Amino acid sequence: MSQWLSKFLDACIEKLQKMDLPDTSVARKFLFLLIFVLLAISGMLSYALFGDRGTTVAPKERLDVYITVQPGMTATDIGKLLEQRGVIGSRQKFWLIAKLGGSEGQFKAGTYQMYVNMPIREALDVLVGGEASMVRFTIPEGFSVREIAARLDKEGVVSGKEFLEKAKTFGPYRYMQAHRQALYRAEGFLFPDTYEVEPGTTPEAIMQMMVHNFDERLTDKMRERAKKMDLSIYELITLASLVEKEARFEEDRPMIAQVFLKRLELNMPLQSDTTIQYLLDAPKEDVTYKDTEIESPYNTYQHYGLPPGPIANPGIASIEAVLYPADTDYLYFVADRGGHNHYSKSYNEHLEIVNRVR
Repeated sequence: MSQWLSKFLDACIEKLQKMDLPDTSVARKFLFLLIFVLLAISGMLSYALFGDRGTTVAPKERLDVYITVQPGMTATDIGKLLEQRGVIGSRQKFWLIAKLGGSEGQFKAGTYQMYVNMPIREALDVLVGGEASMVRFTIPEGFSVREIAARLDKEGVVSGKEFLEKAKTFGPYRYMQAHRQALYRAEGFLFPDTYEVEPGTTPEAIMQMMVHNFDERLTDKMRERAKKMDLSIYELITLASLVEKEARFEEDRPMIAQVFLKRLELNMPLQSDTTIQYLLDAPKEDVTYKDTEIESPYNTYQHYGLPPGPIANPGIASIEAVLYPADTDYLYFVADRGGHNHYSKSYNEHLEIVNRVR
């Protein structure tokens, strides 16, 4: 179909939607007929009625999205929501196919598991005949509170804005009582895992489930080990979050942990780029000298000791790395473009490595 005809059809459908004429209206029937004729001429009638099956997407390759249909929502409302969330490509085509197929008025309220670039007719089948889903989401290791909020918002689990607001003060366990300058009290304790919740679950209930998971994963043995190292749980998780963000490969975790612990022991600044990245609106490949001048208690170039709190939610491997660090005398490390770290004991040696790998 030519581009102008496609735009014309979308404009006709949008106009018909806005007119909200009764189904028995002569004008409405005429506009439907006009659209039918144009679709037939363009060869799209068969597509609209029968051909919108789309390309089969393997389950592992699908990007799941949860859509909540509220009571009273129309085909227009739902089509707009699906288009905004990337489930379908055209709200107008969704509306037309729903009208022609008789789906209007048959949508069931509830939360449904759908996916990006879903065929329109498949989406309609789910909304009309499907059963409401449990909401399932996965949080990777190393996600920050802001990244978790963005993912939950994108997948339609909860409002990201509400999640962030609640995360500022959420701390049901005593060891979560954050430094007064920490941005989010919940940061670091939202354990990365796969979760299932009922549709409509609140941000607070989701956080409660995640921190409860963390509390159970932090074994008595791990707590005792932290105590012997003179680390509070809050300090342990703060360090583990730095390790999580710095390490791309497993073998680097205990090495990086050792460097940070050694620097703290010698009263050296941690100078972790990851704490600078935490302050930026978007990640950068390389932190600049200007970035290291940002005034913030999280800036470990400007301030000694640990940042006010965790900068991400670490997995067990990073927590274990802090509890059982490598036995070396390294004080510096730098990652090459492949993410592998190179370690050194002196600053001059460190500079030589930086010039070589960067």
